[in-house]
Amino acid sequence: MTTRRSFLASAVAAPAVLKAQNRRPNVLMIAMDDMNDWVGALGGHPQVRTPNLDRLASQGMLFTEAHTAAPICNPSRSALMTGVQPSNSGVYDNDQPWRIASPAAVSLPQHFRENGYRTEGGGKLFHHGRGYNDPRSWDNYFFWNPAARANAWHDNYSFQPDPEPSKRPVTPMPSVSWRNFDWAPLEVRDQEMPDFKLASWAGDFLRSPQDRPFFLAAGFFRPHIPWFVPRRYFDLYPLDSIIVPTVKEDDLADLPPIAREFALNEHSRHDLLVSTGNWRKAVQAYLACITFSDAQVGRLLDSLDKSPHRDNTIIALWSDHGYHLGEKWHWHKQSLWYRSTHVPFMVSAPGLTQPGARCAAPVSLLDLYPTLADLAGLPPKSKLDGASLKPLLQNPRATWERPALSTFLRGNHALTGARWRYIRYHDGSEELYDRQRDPNEWVNLAAQPEYAGAKRDLARWLPKNDAPNSPRQADYELEPEQVRWLPRRKR
Repeated sequence: MTTRRSFLASAVAAPAVLKAQNRRPNVLMIAMDDMNDWVGALGGHPQVRTPNLDRLASQGMLFTEAHTAAPICNPSRSALMTGVQPSNSGVYDNDQPWRIASPAAVSLPQHFRENGYRTEGGGKLFHHGRGYNDPRSWDNYFFWNPAARANAWHDNYSFQPDPEPSKRPVTPMPSVSWRNFDWAPLEVRDQEMPDFKLASWAGDFLRSPQDRPFFLAAGFFRPHIPWFVPRRYFDLYPLDSIIVPTVKEDDLADLPPIAREFALNEHSRHDLLVSTGNWRKAVQAYLACITFSDAQVGRLLDSLDKSPHRDNTIIALWSDHGYHLGEKWHWHKQSLWYRSTHVPFMVSAPGLTQPGARCAAPVSLLDLYPTLADLAGLPPKSKLDGASLKPLLQNPRATWERPALSTFLRGNHALTGARWRYIRYHDGSEELYDRQRDPNEWVNLAAQPEYAGAKRDLARWLPKNDAPNSPRQADYELEPEQVRWLPRRKR
């Protein structure tokens, strides 16, 4: 643990970002789960209601071209929280616990904790499987279900006591509706939902005096499937008026086989949703969940506004990845197209960011770790794959040459530049899109020789090596009390 003397010395050396003198700024980090860019401030879905996300965007900087490191939960969150991209960690899938891959890694909250901060977390921050949360990162962790602490710090969702319909699934479709791909309005109050309880806990913390700077993180679960929220949020989006995404009939015709395989996996049957009359219903449910989560963010922002920490707290909000609702004949995430990688990302740093600022530079969620450490004046961590966004927070038009890298499984990468998006798969097949002329990514230009320069400019940013897959959960045993992974004994 950092000594009091070294902590005070580093506090004096902190940059004058916020108004408080000789005191580090607090951090409020808000994580959303499976929330794509259907946010009002991003010009997302034309019917979406996100007054609180829009409010946060209006008080700080909105990064309009932010992208995840990986379009799947565990690799995305592991990359953000460790600052290490999947091609260097080997964490490519949901069944690869990040602590096995990187036992010596210092997580983002752990770095703050080791430098004198009180770290408080709750909800879904790391991936929510058993053994994925990290006790060494937190002074305290809030679980909406008290039984979770004894269950290897695993706060399960979509199982009781999380409210759910009496019969599951509500919307059965063979091969598509496994247990969680389901939706329905609930006849319950907001107060019964886990995300409401999380916002209440975090709000109570914010309204309380603190004797040292804090890093407070709240991870909201919806709009992750299943899409169960109180009925009043469904009622905001009358079914007969729902606007569904525009889908091109032959959109997959110019794609390499591996891309079509990703688009048409067994749980992504867009044709089945359409033929069973469920497309509009699913979009309605997703919108309802977005607005429900937006309401919880609003409660959290209200608590901060009424707190003694309002003028000395950096806010960072992000979603772990995007989400398809039929675009490119695909559902869910787990693809390298724009809809899967593009995410809401906002930073408000009092005294540094200008209200309503927008930055169009392509940035990565990997950049959050070095950015928050930089703004708080913490010692820089080595071997982080992102870069501090402080220059862009000060000037959204500052020079920024790095494209945003996204990785899905080993050897498959997308690079988002100022104009072009380039995808290369492990078999060497490619996609190239001109975002200015083709925002829906309907025309794959990769095979046309006149665009070889655009591919070459982005390809130089591809990883030089792809780390081998890190160990799988099945090869280890979890010791739940200490949340430790031990090699499975051979029988």
